[in-house]
Amino acid sequence: MIEDKRFIEESFPVKEVSKESAREKNIRHGHISTLHIWWARRPLASSRATNYAALIPAPKNIEEWQKERDFIIELSKWENSNNEKLLERARKKILEANGGVPPKVLDPFGGGGAIPLEALRLGCETYSNDLNPVAVLIQKCTLEYPQKYGKPIPKKQYLAERPWLNEEKGQTKKEKRLFDDDETETVNPLVEDVKYWGNWVLEEAKKEIGQFYPEEPDGSVPVGYIWARTIPCQNPACVAEIPLMRQYWLAKKAKKKVALYPYFENNEVQFKIVGDGAVLCKAEEYEKWPSGFKPENGTVARAVATCPVCGSTVEATNTRRLFKDGKSGQRMVAVVTHKPGTTGKKYRISTENDFQIFKEAETYLHEKREKLFLEWGMDPVPDEEISVTPSDTMGGTNRVLNYDIKSWGDLFNGRQKLALAIFVEKVRNGFQLMLKTNNNSEYSKALVTYLGLALDMQSGFNSRLSRWENTSQIIKHVYSRQALPMMWDYAESNAFSGSTGSWENGFNYYLNSIIHCSGIPASCNVYNYSATQLAFKDNFFDVVLTDPPYYDNVPYSYLSDLFYVWLKRSLGMVYPELFSTPLTPKKNEIVAYTKKEGGKAEANRFFEDMLKNAFMEIQRILKPKGLTTIVYAHKSTDGWETLINSLLDSGLVISGAWPLNTEMQNRILANETASLASSIYIVARKMERQPTGFYNQVKDELDKYLNFKLERLWQEGISGSDFFIAAIGSAIEVFGKYEQVMDYEGNVVRANRLLQDVRKIVTDFAVKQILHNGFAGEISDLTRFYVLWRWEFGAVKVRFDDARKLAQSCSIDLALEWNRSGFITKDKEFIRVLGPQERKLESIKHPTGLVDVLHKVLLLWEKSKRQEIIQLLQDSGFGNSEAFYRVGQAVSECLTNDNKEKKLLDGFLSGRERLMDDVKKGPDQTELF
Repeated sequence: MIEDKRFIEESFPVKEVSKESAREKNIRHGHISTLHIWWARRPLASSRATNYAALIPAPKNIEEWQKERDFIIELSKWENSNNEKLLERARKKILEANGGVPPKVLDPFGGGGAIPLEALRLGCETYSNDLNPVAVLIQKCTLEYPQKYGKPIPKKQYLAERPWLNEEKGQTKKEKRLFDDDETETVNPLVEDVKYWGNWVLEEAKKEIGQFYPEEPDGSVPVGYIWARTIPCQNPACVAEIPLMRQYWLAKKAKKKVALYPYFENNEVQFKIVGDGAVLCKAEEYEKWPSGFKPENGTVARAVATCPVCGSTVEATNTRRLFKDGKSGQRMVAVVTHKPGTTGKKYRISTENDFQIFKEAETYLHEKREKLFLEWGMDPVPDEEISVTPSDTMGGTNRVLNYDIKSWGDLFNGRQKLALAIFVEKVRNGFQLMLKTNNNSEYSKALVTYLGLALDMQSGFNSRLSRWENTSQIIKHVYSRQALPMMWDYAESNAFSGSTGSWENGFNYYLNSIIHCSGIPASCNVYNYSATQLAFKDNFFDVVLTDPPYYDNVPYSYLSDLFYVWLKRSLGMVYPELFSTPLTPKKNEIVAYTKKEGGKAEANRFFEDMLKNAFMEIQRILKPKGLTTIVYAHKSTDGWETLINSLLDSGLVISGAWPLNTEMQNRILANETASLASSIYIVARKMERQPTGFYNQVKDELDKYLNFKLERLWQEGISGSDFFIAAIGSAIEVFGKYEQVMDYEGNVVRANRLLQDVRKIVTDFAVKQILHNGFAGEISDLTRFYVLWRWEFGAVKVRFDDARKLAQSCSIDLALEWNRSGFITKDKEFIRVLGPQERKLESIKHPTGLVDVLHKVLLLWEKSKRQEIIQLLQDSGFGNSEAFYRVGQAVSECLTNDNKEKKLLDGFLSGRERLMDDVKKGPDQTELF
């Protein structure tokens, strides 16, 4: 019995906090996500709300419940992030619940810092940890430095403590305002100093390499350079150089459409820039849009290249071979410019002079590289090899390795390497100057860390994997997805442009993030340990709030190596303890990498064991009856099985679970594969568990409790995959109360069997709700499967194992149905269930499955088994006359050389109308399809 129940263990405003969490994904100004990329970072809204709900007592009555519920909703809003009135009320409530002292709170998987930041904001004594050095630095710049050094001081004091600013008065335009404004004002010293040294780095770098980014004759500044990789055409009669371009759009907006137009001269591909509209063409000096030109049709898709000169194709395997054989190249195609004082961007074709300047930059790189190598004892351009991501489910780094990209330095062209190496040098030089100008080495360490992270982000905006985004006309970061993509055409940025992808443009975001975090009173203690071996005493923490890795969702260490190699060069001398290894630590990273030795089975075992050890550490460091909330979001049942087994084995007792929608609806992955909108916040305690529970008894308890919780989840609007995942959270509340659950034969019941029961309970409940109760018992198993699939997954493809488990809950053997039933198709390791329109297309693509349907219909027709035919048509997805006609058409086309089958087919087609009339007389349930 829990004596001091917390609010989150009894209730939570799921729908309202979900709305705020999803909305937050569109907020940039001041948000910590703009400081530095980290993957799967939790929204601040859900983190703040769940943290608070875990730290205050459960309500005593309905009035208190309603009051606290409304308060949590208000507290979760982005606009109230630094609302002192609300925050003081929250802090007071938390202190009262913890005997008047701030509760000690830990996040052992701190990542991007969202959860510990919100614990800090709520007045807790907060600790954060991560194994990954990149995450540790992000946390220091989010949770420690802004709170330590970002408190406002009088401007007069700020200037007095920085005499060098007075010496530079009138010389540095960026700092003039400090002297022009009222000196009675206050300033944030951390923000001002980061701004000062950031500008110092920029100006010093510009002095050295600014000439490699010359202005246009009219004063316009180059914003970016559009490049295309190239391969030779493999047609012996052609051998033209193929510029590999996904598409030709430069600007694709309602009122501005500009594109590259390819044409041919002397067997070579040339380009000109065309605009859609006479006014645009005249204003920006573009040629007229050619009739019939479709810029979306580029020269390469999925590594298959088409020569624009002769039309021949280069297959994907040959494209990769050409890259690996060193026969690929690159070509500067266009230059993007912006004129200060005006709006918008213009485009022009690159010239020989542009390329000549680029070659000069490469020459200077060679000289500078040798010099810095001697000074630093390491290559200023990262020469560390890119590690293969050992997984067949995560993109990671593997795609680029198919194209002779071996080291992290290979991701950059010559001028990009030069720019980044020079910025590294200036950051290092700046740190030495900081140490001379103030006697606080720890403060200098904080300042240079922000410069290092800023440079780190530059590496993602200025690489050969950074793309030009034509709708917003900006350069997109390499990590728009959780993988390194192969980019055929890329955008090289100009760090000095003040526009997209530049040092200054990025800095504005970083400064706003510092300002946001500086408003929090106390700082956090940040550590760099494995979550399985934490350096804290037993029974130390009141609460642990965390978001562990999600099975095989993100290959953190492999992706963050891009940042690590640059940080090692800019900050390695500042944090030698974090950068002592060539790349980020991987051995103890808790991720299921399925292509390591032992395959998937070993990956499952490793992940489950490591997560169990981490949960056991949480159990060890929690005070008796201490509470933890664990966030989890994974679409596969493999991921959930390992999580549940790890929780059950750790000794923690689950006391609640809530699903929160934390994702934008337009997520990149959502259109292709099943993806969750919700994360499950699991609440657990360090407390005694009940002894062994027997499975039949537990199953009855599970059935009753789940149906109660499912009704509540349904009313909250939770649906699809999220509904099933939310049900898992509720189920382990029951299952996890026992030290172990056994059946009457003495077998220990594990997560796989639990999930099987949960799936069955959920499918029965969902079908009743979807089909409005009474009708649910009248449909076939295959129809039940179809209804649930379309409700749970929609039109996306799903991995076979998860599809199989849904089919099992409907008593369907999936292996007997795919590519045969008419609406279930298998593509490699994926299963897709087709809707009506898709089935019409598939009826032409997969006639063999239709032949099977046809033969069954003919046999049943001969025996006058009308009802069986109706059922077969329904189960096959061909229960209407148009689809049935297409069955006949497709089979007719594929059996023209088989006289016996043709004869059967002719007889079938001649009786089709009579058959369909008979079918229509029966109960028609085909609207389900």
